[in-house]
Formats: sequence, structure tokens, C-alpha cells
Amino acid sequence: MKAMFLWWSLAILLLIQIVASALELEMLDYKSEHFTCSKGISNCTVKAGAVVLIPECAVDLEVQPVLCCRQGTACRPCLHIHLDIQPRNHQTASYMNVCYNVPELGMEICKILEFTVIPAALDGQATSKAWLSLLLKDNAVSFNSQVTVYVCSHHSKVVLPSVDEVCSSAAQGVVEECDIPSFSALIDQESHEVRLQVNKADDSPYPLEMCLQHEVNGVCRTCKESTVPLHSVTPCMCFQVWWNKGDERSHRSISCPFRNHTELLQRNVWENVSVSVVQGQMNSGGAMLSWNLTAPCRVEAEVWPCQKGAGLDMDRCTELVAFRQRLSDDIWRENSRGHWLMPGVFEDVVLGLDLCVMVKGKNSELGPFCPIDSSWWHWRWSLLVLLSLMLAVLAAMCLYFLHGKLKRWAWEWYQKECGRLANRGHIVLLSPPDVDGSVSELVCELGSSLCAQGFSVSVDLWSRAELCSLGPLPWLHSQLQHLDSQGIRAILVLTQAAWERAEDWVRQWDQQGQQGKDIVQGVEKEEGGEEMEGEDNGLLQGLSSPYADVFSAALSCIKAEHKLGCAGERFLLVHFEAHSAKPPSSKRGLPELFQGLPMFHLPSQSQGLLAELAMGPTGPEAGIGGHRV
Repeated sequence: MKAMFLWWSLAILLLIQIVASALELEMLDYKSEHFTCSKGISNCTVKAGAVVLIPECAVDLEVQPVLCCRQGTACRPCLHIHLDIQPRNHQTASYMNVCYNVPELGMEICKILEFTVIPAALDGQATSKAWLSLLLKDNAVSFNSQVTVYVCSHHSKVVLPSVDEVCSSAAQGVVEECDIPSFSALIDQESHEVRLQVNKADDSPYPLEMCLQHEVNGVCRTCKESTVPLHSVTPCMCFQVWWNKGDERSHRSISCPFRNHTELLQRNVWENVSVSVVQGQMNSGGAMLSWNLTAPCRVEAEVWPCQKGAGLDMDRCTELVAFRQRLSDDIWRENSRGHWLMPGVFEDVVLGLDLCVMVKGKNSELGPFCPIDSSWWHWRWSLLVLLSLMLAVLAAMCLYFLHGKLKRWAWEWYQKECGRLANRGHIVLLSPPDVDGSVSELVCELGSSLCAQGFSVSVDLWSRAELCSLGPLPWLHSQLQHLDSQGIRAILVLTQAAWERAEDWVRQWDQQGQQGKDIVQGVEKEEGGEEMEGEDNGLLQGLSSPYADVFSAALSCIKAEHKLGCAGERFLLVHFEAHSAKPPSSKRGLPELFQGLPMFHLPSQSQGLLAELAMGPTGPEAGIGGHRV
């Protein structure tokens, strides 16, 4: 019960301490630079002035930093300058020069205070002293700045508090820079942890950041968790909380809530103290015992070497006289874990003794801390090397036995991939009838791309020798004769010349009538295409290249497939977006012969074209990625 009472008392004190303001400045309302005078002085005015040397004057100068506010909000730092003056006999109109210097800006600014003394009003006072009061607000006066005020030969230096000092609970909501979160530390007895809670009223659109440090001058390390285990809470633990605004406006709320509870939390400090000890030799040849003490906080303690007993007295460690040292506050340094380290050494110790180190604090004694046995380290490293060698041998044996299996698996995978790519189908890529170098280059690039995707590709531009030996029509029919069994697809490149040729072809077909019907019947019956070559003379006259002959023969095949209702499953259209497909003189839509065929615009629909070709000519999703025209 007593322990629980102490913890609850600590929790209440933490709340009081965090909410209490670090530094409160007097808040004064103002409209402009306010100059007031005591009774007996009138016509008080202030105006800007230059630096003027004024001889000695009877004045007492007092300068105080305050917060100048407008109706209790929008507070800014300013200076309240109070002057106690001694008017000269029968002096009426008078003035006084008040200057102030801000080293950060490297400039000096002066104000001229003009006033009129009323001797009759001063004669009735018990003292002839009067006073002047100036409330000085200037952009040069800012938080954490140093200002020196001069009046005659008198001067007063004042340092304004920093934003973090001013931003206490009393300044919340009235100082713009004090947009910082307030938080409290609560002890959770059930979970044995300290929970940090931010005030819900401090709502902000910015993300909340928090860090933890040991000692005020320690490095503050980012803390993602809002809880701290109770066993690690120490008196020197501090927290910083702020809204991350991404610039210098991100001022922090700083609190060390456990600082005044040293006796209650000192146990946690000593339970986390560690000492490493190493025996060595000095340059002079003498023996030494060096040590490093690590603790969460800087501690007040004494250290001394001792000789460890042997046999039944091995638990005892007898102090070596005249070696005791007290830890100094000026040589502590922080390590990478955020704890504090104190190095030390005992020189000229007796060589050969089993020496250790003892540590004694105010209410704790720790030790002995002894050097690590070097033979134990050698045995440990030897065991580590032996285990590494055993693992290496075991890995080599496993690789040897698995080599054949892995090789067979890799070969099967290779054969499977090759078969999969080989079965993707055959593609016949036909050029447009016009001779255009840029279009021909794009056709070749398309053919190479399809080959890289695993398709078997025949391009008329690549088969010039076969075209010359077989002729355009036999070559085309030799490519298309196994269309049903091998999944052959034919791709026609649509350009302005191809558009016009298709329209002319349809026009000639309509004019020739029965002759065109005979041509279609010949396409349906013949596989080699020899008869087609003789019967299609009327439609192929005037062609300028063998590629144009192949293109016109393909139009005949498309017409035949249209009559069978499967032209869209056999033929595709592609249009290179860099070249216009529709002739300027054409006022109609796509030629009738091309209607119903899937068309893809390249390169924007390249993936859709690959998907269409991969599904085969009779796939249920024919035309995916493109559109039928």
C-alpha cells in the first residue's frame, strides 16, 4: 500500500510539474508605442530620432521584457522601459533620448521622448522625482534576442527568453509561436509503464512528433511509442513534443517530469549501471586497470580497485588502499544508446593480482566488476570458427547431392518455357501498298517485337527473295494455308495508301461482278494460290511493288473470310499513331472491307495487341485491348 501511495503521489506531482509554466511574462495590451508620464508631467510624445550625445542626466533606468498583446491575443515580445527622472529647477519643456542596440541585427535605433514638466504639480509631492514609461514594440525585438538600452550615460542589458521558455501553459493560444502540444505523463500500475498523453484540446493539422533524451544536454532520439516501461524511467529522463510543421516554426514542448523524484527512481538508474574492466600496461611499463562506467544518468559515485579472493573467499573483494576515485561531472559523454559513459583508470597497480572494480553510490554498492578472461574469449572464437567450417562443409555436401536434381529441374523448366513460347502461334505481318521508309521501319520494328515475345513471324519485307521466286500470291497462300490448324493470324498495317487501295478494290469488285465472285471461289478452294494469280489480273493491275500485290491478295482473302463470317478471327489491323490513316479526300468511314476487324493503335495499345494474339484466333475474348471497326 505504501508503494502504491508513493506511485500515485508521483503521478499527481508529474501532472502539476508539466502543466506549470517554465517562464511567464507579463502581458500588456497595446495599440501602438505607448508613452506615459507621472503626475506633474504633461504633453508626453515619442518619435523616431537619431543618436544624440546627451550629457549626464539624473535618471534611474529599468528595462523589463513583456508580452504586448491586442485584446489578450496576438502577443509579441517587447520591452517595458521605466525611467525615474529628477527635473531641474524651473525646467518646463524637455526631452530625453532612448536608444537600444540589437547585436544580431548590427543596428542601433533611437526614440526621442518629449514632455513638459509642471513645477507647480511637483512641488506638492513628497519627492520631486517623476517617471516616464515607454512600451517599446519593434520587429528588431524578438524572442531569444539580446538588447542593450541606453539613456544618457546609463545602459541596461536584457536577454529576452526563448520561445520554448515562453511557451508555457499561460502562453498557449496567445503567442503565435506557442502552437505546441501540451502533454501529461501518467503511471499505469497494471501494465507497469508510463503513458504519455497529449491534450485532446491541442488539435492541429500537423503530425505529432516526440523524442526522448537522458539529461537536458543529451541527444533527443525519436520515440515512436507513447509508453515507457516503468523499470527504465529515470530522474534525468526528458521528453520533447512538437507539431512537425517542416520549418523553424516547429517549436517544442520540453519537460523533464521526473527530475524532482530522484529518491523514488534512483533504483532504476543503478539497476542499469554496467562497468567494463580491462587490464593493460602503461608507457612507463607499469600495470594499469582501465574501466568504463555506463549509466542512464550521470551519477554521483566512488570507484576503487579490489583484489578478488580465492577458494572459500572468492565472493569477497578486498579494496586496494589509496586508489579510490570520485566520479567527476565534467568528463561524462553520451554513447550511441543514449546512456552516459565515464572512463577511468587505476595506474601502477600490482601486476599478477586478480583485480576487479567496485562502485558505490549514495545508497547502492555494485560489483565486483572483473576483466573478462582472455582464455574464455579464445575458446569462444575457436568454437565460432569450428561451427562456421562445419556449416560450410554441410552446405557443400548439400549442393553436391542437389546438383543433379537442380540441373534436371532447370532443363525441364527451360524446355517448358521454350515449348510455351513456341506454341504462341504464327503471325503474318503485311506492309501497306505504298513505299514509305518510315512506315517500313515501323513494320520491321513491330515484327522484331513480336518475335521477342515468342511468336513465329513472317514479314513480307523480310521475304523479298521468296516473293521474287514464288510470286506475291503463292507466297501469301503458302503462309495462310494452315490457318485453322496452327492458329495463324494476319496483320495488315493501315495507312492512307492502304485505305485508298481498299476503297479502290471494293469499287473494282462491284464493277466486275461475277468475275469477282469467281475470284472468291478460287480463294476458298485453292491452297497454293496458282489459279488466283491468273484470275485476279483485273484487280491487281497497276501495282508498283510486290508488297502491293501481296496487300491486294490479302484483301481478296478478307473478302472471302467475310462471306464465311470469320474475317475478324483471322485478320487484324494496326495503325501507327505517328502516321495518319484516313486520307484527307475521304469523306466516308472505314472501308467496308475493313469493318468488323479488330484494330489497334500503336504504340498506345501494344499490350492489347499482344493479348489478342496470345489468345489465338478463336479465343472467347477476341478483340480485347483494341476495338472492332
